[in-house]
Order: sequence, then C-alpha cells, then structure tokens
Amino acid sequence: MVQLKTGAAYLNGRFLPLAEARVSPLDRGFLYADGAYEMIPVYSRHAFRVDEHLRRLRHTLDGIRLADPHSDAEWKAIVERLIADADFEDQAVYIQITRGADDQRDPCFPPGVPPTVFLFTSPLVRPTVAQRETGVAAITAPDIRWGRCDFKTTALLANVLARQLAADAGCAETIMLRDGYLTEGSSTNVFAVRDGVILTPPQDHLILPGITSNVVLELAAAHRAPLEIRPVREEEMRMADELWLTSSGKEILAVVTLDGRPVGQGANAGKPGPVTRRMHDWFCAYRDEVMRHGQR
Repeated sequence: MVQLKTGAAYLNGRFLPLAEARVSPLDRGFLYADGAYEMIPVYSRHAFRVDEHLRRLRHTLDGIRLADPHSDAEWKAIVERLIADADFEDQAVYIQITRGADDQRDPCFPPGVPPTVFLFTSPLVRPTVAQRETGVAAITAPDIRWGRCDFKTTALLANVLARQLAADAGCAETIMLRDGYLTEGSSTNVFAVRDGVILTPPQDHLILPGITSNVVLELAAAHRAPLEIRPVREEEMRMADELWLTSSGKEILAVVTLDGRPVGQGANAGKPGPVTRRMHDWFCAYRDEVMRHGQR
C-alpha cells in the first residue's frame, strides 16, 4: 500500500493527496450547501466513538433525504485507511457527503446523480495547556439558525457568523440564545453548574447531539454527579457557578468569562471550577482507557 503524505484524502472511491482532490463547481454542496458532514477525532491512530459518529451521520442523511452511500463496515475501512496513511498520530477525520453534481442548477433533487463522498485527515487541534488551566472567554449572541440544528449539514453560515463574532471579540466561542434560553455554541455544546448541579439543555431539534456531550452525560451518571437535562434559562446560565464547552476538538473546556464578566463568584470567579475539573479528569481517564483497549 502506498503511503500518502499529510493531507491524505478520499474522493468518490479514490485515495489521493488532498491537494489533488477536485470537485465539480456544479456540485450541490457548493451551490446549495446540500450535504452532511462529520468530524471524528483520532487518538494514537484510534478513531474515538466512531459508531456514534456514524449513527449521527446517518441521522443527518435520513433527515435531508440523502441515501447513505456506505455501510458502517465500509465507512470504517475508509476511515482506517486514511488514519493509517497519515503521518501524525492524533488526527481529525472529516467526512462530507453531498447530493452530487448535476448539469443544471435546479433546487429539486436530481434523479440518478451519485453523491459526492469526500474525506480527509488532518492533525487534531486541541486546546493548549494554558487554555486548559486558565479557561477561555466566550460571548453570547442570538441563535439565528434554522429549525433543524440536530442535522449536521454543511449549511453552516450562521455558525460561521457566530464564530466570527467571538473571534472579533478575542474570545474562544459564541454561546447562542433563543427566546431567552440557552441552546449551544457555534461549534460546541454547553454545560452550566449551579449549586453543584450540572445543567444542560435537552437534545431536541434546536441542538446538535454532541458525541462528547453524550460522554459527559454518561460520566455524570456513572459517577452519580447531580445532573439536570432541561431547558436552561439565560439568567441561569449568566448566574452559573461554572460553565464549560464540549466538542470533539475542545473536549471539555472551561468558560471563565462571559460577555466580559467573570463566571462564578467569590474565590472561584473567573477560574475553571471544581466540577469542570473533575469532569475533565473523568473524560481524560475514560478516553485513555478506551484508546488503550483499542475500542472504536
């Protein structure tokens, strides 16, 4: 097997260097953002929670009425080949499927057009040691996205705009609010802690079900940590003792200032709190145990 260089990719049945991948300008992913995607984190060349990522991918494909082009076994074989051929240990494997390229720009689904299947791998970018130790800043903004945020589609302009607001403010994330309630971050799920109780919104159509956030829920149950999954009011979040973000890239990352104000009160104000630190430790121990046994 030929070893591919950094930037290895898979496109419609072919493994090739990422720089050589080409997609038609008539692809519906380009014209309409008509597609689904996933990002699978890889630790020491082991894909993390790959079954859950593929299940979420299928949920999105079913939701946008796009047939899944591969079985789970086929997806795993492609992912494992990319992982093996990359020249770095910790990776992010990106999967994108669009409705393909037609010869007309017609919004209706084109009959008989094969989907475009694209994957590539890159180094996994994780928070720095300083970010882990001191936490990060976030801002809030109205949630202006469409009504099916549980689909992980490539139509990400609203998320991009929210993320840019954070970048413009020198912050790590924008936490979004809808009708006075917390939804999620531009690319993260959000947890709050009040009086020792972990709070997070239910995973409905307004929130993307996060793979890492589900690990957090499992760990909270396993360690019998007080947890409430319910709508979280904006004022509850602003008065929280602790806040943290979860995602495949950020894992568990404390938010220590929100809209320029410290999170929490007293001696712990503006610092990662004890519940956040415990959850991060539990997550790291779980992740390392899973990877040690090669579970995918």
